[in-house]
Amino acid sequence: MTMLSRVANRIYWMARYLERAENTARLINVNTHLLLDLPKKVRLGWEPIVDITSHRDYFYNLYEEADERNVIRFMVSDTRNHGSILNSLHMARENTRTIRDIIPREVWEQVNTLHLTTKTNAKSVITQRHRYDYLRSVILGVQTISGMLAGTMTHNEGYDFLRMGRNLERADMTTRIIDVRSATLLPDMPEDLTPFENLQWVSVLKSLTAYQMYRREIRQRIRRADVLKFLLQEERFPRSFYHALCQVNTCLNNLPRNEKTLQMLTKLQTKLLQTKLQEFDQQKLHVFIDGLQLGVIRINNSISENYF
Repeated sequence: MTMLSRVANRIYWMARYLERAENTARLINVNTHLLLDLPKKVRLGWEPIVDITSHRDYFYNLYEEADERNVIRFMVSDTRNHGSILNSLHMARENTRTIRDIIPREVWEQVNTLHLTTKTNAKSVITQRHRYDYLRSVILGVQTISGMLAGTMTHNEGYDFLRMGRNLERADMTTRIIDVRSATLLPDMPEDLTPFENLQWVSVLKSLTAYQMYRREIRQRIRRADVLKFLLQEERFPRSFYHALCQVNTCLNNLPRNEKTLQMLTKLQTKLLQTKLQEFDQQKLHVFIDGLQLGVIRINNSISENYF
């Protein structure tokens, strides 16, 4: 393998951190809109957002309560939170800086600009008035970088590491959103509020920018079983868990010494496709998703041990 492991490692993590920043921005945007749509007596709040990133204990070390202001600050601009948007973009920038000679110059400039503007305007995200524009600029900034990389970087083994990083991060976030969002879907909802359960499944889809594609694919009212199948098992939708695994599989096939990691990946893919999701209650779904997340962690560790 001609690529240095240090360089491969930096490319891989650059892609993961960029994807993380974009996913977090989508999540906050959707939660803001969801809370506006739900009736006052439905208490959803902001705590689930902290739960999605598995930082609940750490959050309460730093903040008294999980109100809108605190959660937004923690998720966007608090540099003590490793998963905040600012931290993710800072780490993406650091990884990019060390491989400037490997990637197109325009990409480095775009990553640098995105990091600076996001840092400069971070305070504006606290107020709802400016929040949408701020988060949208993060999403569009990362999308621009992805487009530049796809269109201007040689599609060699470096690009394979980039795609693996992006897709493993995406697979991880997809499972987290489904797990937490479906758990907060108020199982004992009073009769007059059942229409709002539908709204929450819409929010799950929108968190992954899947709403429109889902409607094109499944032309009936939004149902839990269909949403789960689409977001976990649909091969053709770019943010589904299975699609992300297929992308990693393709990249691994281009790399040497891939047998062990490919084996783990194929096992996870088979398990996923053989599962009848419609038969799962909330507890079973939670256990199943835990298994998927462990699978992603093992694949990530295997890639790290093997190549970095």
